[in-house]
Formats: sequence, structure tokens, C-alpha cells
Amino acid sequence: MQTVTDTGARNRCDVCAIRHRAVCGALSNEELEAMNGISRQRLLTPGEPILSADEEITWFGNIVSGAVKLTKLLSDGRQQIVGLQFAPDFLGRAFKERSPYFAEAATDVELCIFPKPAFERILKEKPDLEFRLFQDTLDELDAARDWMLLLGRKTAAEKVASFLYMIARRSPMIGCAHHQGGEEVLFQMPLNRSEIADYLGLTIETVSRQIGRLKADGVLQLHATREFSILDMDRLSEISGV
Repeated sequence: MQTVTDTGARNRCDVCAIRHRAVCGALSNEELEAMNGISRQRLLTPGEPILSADEEITWFGNIVSGAVKLTKLLSDGRQQIVGLQFAPDFLGRAFKERSPYFAEAATDVELCIFPKPAFERILKEKPDLEFRLFQDTLDELDAARDWMLLLGRKTAAEKVASFLYMIARRSPMIGCAHHQGGEEVLFQMPLNRSEIADYLGLTIETVSRQIGRLKADGVLQLHATREFSILDMDRLSEISGV
């Protein structure tokens, strides 16, 4: 993991692409300046570990760009993907001593990180920041409940469509091209077919078959191994049951 401390760091918040959507968007300009004084930029490449399960938490961060894969280790040594995070999601659990999951860069990732003691001190002093973090936590809880519904009740076709719809909607946050004013959304898939199958509780063959059906129906196109174009977002939403 590369840590970047350039001479323009003092003004990074002024040009940050996620400033108004991240937890720090709840802060005033003066408070942002104080936050900026403790922040550092980290750049990661695909597959690079970010956090280990049960690792002592020493920092938190906002995802500025890219996608982060969260996994849990099962008792037999297998790993289960339990979540994906994108910009401007908050990475880490405030006021918790150890990480509950393993975090890995699924794509090129840029993080804006804050040392744990300094961030928790600011969190206690700034009710608006604490409230924004609480809102984000509730949003994550709602998303987890929606995902429980997907895994427990939806068909294979609905699961794959729901997954693609989620990625397509958040593709601008990954750093991919979102064609505004039209239906087409182009993005680089952050997971391979095996990981998608793991995430959805399906087999690789089932995932490939459902993607093939969506392609045949004119809902999507495949340009390369992981490059997708969603041609009809409304149709994809309808199939997913969103």
C-alpha cells in the first residue's frame, strides 16, 4: 500500500471528488481544514490487502475511488465475500478495537485515511460528523437487509440482474464511464466470475448462463473479460425485481 504525502495535501479537501457525499461532508470549511491536517492518501492496486480480520484498528478511511472487497474467513479455511464498498463509503468501524473482516482492493483504489485516535476525538467533538456516520451505518444496515432478501428469496436470474444493477448504478464511483443522458452504462467488473458466484451463492455456470441470457436479450454487452455495457437499465431493474 502506497502512502502519498504530497505538497498539495493541505488543499486536497478542496478538490476531493467525494467531499460532499463522504462523512466529512458534514464538516464546515474550518473543521475540514483540521481533518485535512490528519489525513493521508493511500493508493492500492487490485488484490492488495487493506485490513486483516481481527487486526487491531489503527486508522479509518473514506474510499475516494475504486472498489473494496470485504470477506470473512470460515472455520474450514474458506473465505466468503460479505460485501463490496465503493466511493464514498467509510472503511472501518469507529470505536471498535479490531477489524471484523478482511478488506482487499478489488480494483485500483484511492483511500483518504485518518488515524484512529485523532478521528475518534474529532468524532466526539463534532455532533454533525457523528450523525453523518450514524446515517451511513444505518444505510449499510438497510443494504445488508436487502442483500439478505436477494440471497434468500430471489431466483438466479434476479440475483445476477440485481448484482449487475448495483454495480452499474455505482460505476461512476468506481471510476468508470457512465454515459449521462442515455441508457448505456459502461464499467469494469470488480469481481471475476468465481467471486460473483461466491457472492451470490450460485455456481459459476449459473452466473455465466444468466449473463449470457441478458446478453441475448439485448440488456448488456461484453467487450472484454470484465468490461460490461448495460444497454437498458430499466429492463435490468425490472428483471432484478428492484
